[in-house]
Amino acid sequence: MAATSSVLGTLPGAVSDPDSSTGIAWHYGDPLGEQRAASTGAALLDLTTRPVYALTGPDARNWLHSLATQAVEDLTPGDARQALLLSPTGHVEHHLWVTAVPGEPDPVLYLDTEPGRGAALADFLESMKFWSKVELAPAPVALLRLIGPRAGELAAAVADPVFVRSSGTDAVDVAVQQDSLPTVVRTLLDAGARAAGSWAADALRIERREPRVGVDTDERTIPNEMPWLTTAVHLHKGCYRGQETVARVHNLGRPPRRLVLLNLDGSVDRLPAVGSAVVIGAGSPGAGKTVGVVGTVAQHYEDGPVALALVKRSLPQDIPLLADGVDAAMDPADFAQHGDPAGPDGASTEPGGAATGAPRSAIDHRAFAAVRRPRR
Repeated sequence: MAATSSVLGTLPGAVSDPDSSTGIAWHYGDPLGEQRAASTGAALLDLTTRPVYALTGPDARNWLHSLATQAVEDLTPGDARQALLLSPTGHVEHHLWVTAVPGEPDPVLYLDTEPGRGAALADFLESMKFWSKVELAPAPVALLRLIGPRAGELAAAVADPVFVRSSGTDAVDVAVQQDSLPTVVRTLLDAGARAAGSWAADALRIERREPRVGVDTDERTIPNEMPWLTTAVHLHKGCYRGQETVARVHNLGRPPRRLVLLNLDGSVDRLPAVGSAVVIGAGSPGAGKTVGVVGTVAQHYEDGPVALALVKRSLPQDIPLLADGVDAAMDPADFAQHGDPAGPDGASTEPGGAATGAPRSAIDHRAFAAVRRPRR
């Protein structure tokens, strides 16, 4: 297959995703080894398709604070937080990172969001300016992510980054000027990072329960159904659009759905399609009833085929499921440990935490040649 058009896509062995036109390499010849690097060293992920904007002006922090789910009015240079922008009824419309860097006389806030969603984000923010003294402009900044025990060490090797931020356990994002990207990539690879494609990125996101807007969400998704309630929502800040829904559902503790990891049958030669239905399996009450929707899907280097899915909160953990016709089981780690089979609204659940008996699918390496990611 032809190599991709991104900087990392020009590296030897880069293979383009047959079902995507993002320009990000699917893998570099060994997608499982690329994932494994995130547990032994550092995997280098390509985030250069994420649009980045610079928000400036004396009102920037207070203005964004009034719109977003996250508290950002107290951001100082070096701080970075996730945030959501919601509809008036509390449904998720945008997920973004907000990173503060030094500026004169006020800090500059860099906003980055999902690939393909930058224009919609900018249009919304522009429509909400009114009399506020803020300016929003595209920034010539490229993002990379390092995941693994050496992530922090390798990020320190980058000279003059625009910013460096923690983006999770053993995960560091490095932002650089776009014209310096080839040099930075070479510096990181020479320091020991291993380039990893979108296959590895998706598998690692699934393992970490990190959803993407438009892939793992739909038009009905509210923050309480997602891990974002603990990472991108400040439950005690002032008013913002959609806050009433978030507060009401949080206080009741009963969101209608929740994000889970599905362990998939590894004996079949296909993966469920993104957006396909999750239904109750044969032999159980309600067999054939649709109870969720499939999100990100990937082959994991240890767990075999896995997926994120939004499912009805009332489902018992051990109910057999079918994801696009593929046998599936919800991971026990996504269930609370306090007697509530459906768990709380996300505030106290620890995805990926200790759990026993989690089903694991055997990986048939011979089948990989025929495996293709579902179209998005």
